[in-house]
Amino acid sequence: MKFLFLCLLQASPLAAQNYVAVSDNPPPVTREFRAAWVASVHNIDWPSAMGLSAAAQQAEARAILDKLAGLNMNAVILQVRPHADALYSSSIEPWSPWLTGTMGKSPGYDPLAYWIQQGHARGIEVHAWFNPFRVLSNTDHATSAHHISRTKPHLIKRYGTMLWCDPSQPETRTQALSAILDVVRRYDVDGIHLDDYFYPYPSGNLRFNDGKTPAQRRAVVDDFVSRLYSSVKKQKPWVRVGISPFGIWRPGVPDGIEAGVDAYEHLAADARKWLKNGWVDYLAPQLYWRISPQKQSYTVLLEWWRAQGTRPVWPGIATTRIQSSEDPGRPASEIISQIDLSRRVGRQNYVGHLHWSAKGLMKNQGGICTALREVYTQPVAVPPMPWLSKAAPAQTDASASASGEKATVRWSPPQGVSKVAVQARQSGVWNTIAIVPASAGSISATRAEAFAVTSFDRYGNSSTPRILGLP
Repeated sequence: MKFLFLCLLQASPLAAQNYVAVSDNPPPVTREFRAAWVASVHNIDWPSAMGLSAAAQQAEARAILDKLAGLNMNAVILQVRPHADALYSSSIEPWSPWLTGTMGKSPGYDPLAYWIQQGHARGIEVHAWFNPFRVLSNTDHATSAHHISRTKPHLIKRYGTMLWCDPSQPETRTQALSAILDVVRRYDVDGIHLDDYFYPYPSGNLRFNDGKTPAQRRAVVDDFVSRLYSSVKKQKPWVRVGISPFGIWRPGVPDGIEAGVDAYEHLAADARKWLKNGWVDYLAPQLYWRISPQKQSYTVLLEWWRAQGTRPVWPGIATTRIQSSEDPGRPASEIISQIDLSRRVGRQNYVGHLHWSAKGLMKNQGGICTALREVYTQPVAVPPMPWLSKAAPAQTDASASASGEKATVRWSPPQGVSKVAVQARQSGVWNTIAIVPASAGSISATRAEAFAVTSFDRYGNSSTPRILGLP
């Protein structure tokens, strides 16, 4: 009978308990920017085809966000203006044809608003990606009556089969800046992102006929980048501004580096200057090459870029080139090695990297997602921006209770808190188990020895943790 009683006692569920405030010293929540580009142009990433129903588009968006959340990633770079059009409700520019197949036709919902709502619900930041001066990537594309190519033809330059707004015209820059600031004002975006298309890439003997010298073009682009940064900060200072230039600033820089494109001369992109002058909150040079050979070495280029300024440099890495026609022999391990280097090489401030693009992750190209699960082992917080704010948010009032093997952690966030990180201690080891919107109010978790709840504001600043343990 005594033996039976002991067996029943051992098999009984754990008693319900409330956690109490305790003293402990959990490690700071790890910081890293882990993002993926989602390109809409030519339906590269999303939506997968023109003319899908609103429900089908939304299902695809959720699938991408679920994939990123499942990999413990924390940001998406969503292309919202590929061709002087809009993947959001706009009074300035027409609906993008990559949604419905017809420029100017509404998809029946607001895609950017949907991405923000769904992304934030998963603790994922949404950065709106704009192409400021490109009008059409092919003149065969049909346009609506409200497209800039038809309403302001005096701004348009033809370049082969492409149309471009002349950046040297103040009206061009005003149009692009107005579109961007309209999104900053009306949408709860976490960032504004530009890529490398300021002027078109060289193609054969084609010339961009604007009568400007390369130096004059650089002055124009410099002015635009500087105004963009100051204008965004004036409207919503916590919105992060990032640019992803071509991965090589100039051929021969640093020594031994080769390139067929001189971004400084051909694209009017003096990205080193933008970094040095603090006109970006991060730079994401497209370092799509392998670690070796030397002539376009990822490592050599990352070292150089990170030596050019104090703001973060988060490399763009080409996940979609794994076992691709562009690089048939590239293994997933190349990307894993590049992520490791992004955490160690010449780091300034905080680390991060961006995957080109979501498609490679959705396809688990070359087994990359399987490999990433060994690298992205816990949720991480986005890095802070101490050049903008260092004020720590208030500590979040929190409580926790356990019943059996399950626990619930609850909190009431003070004003100014946007996210909450929850860490759990098991067998004396702390791990981050969730980073969620502060508005969520609670999470369910496995019973733990202790929990720590940390507040984050929109700048990425963190509070001291509130620690709860079993009595």
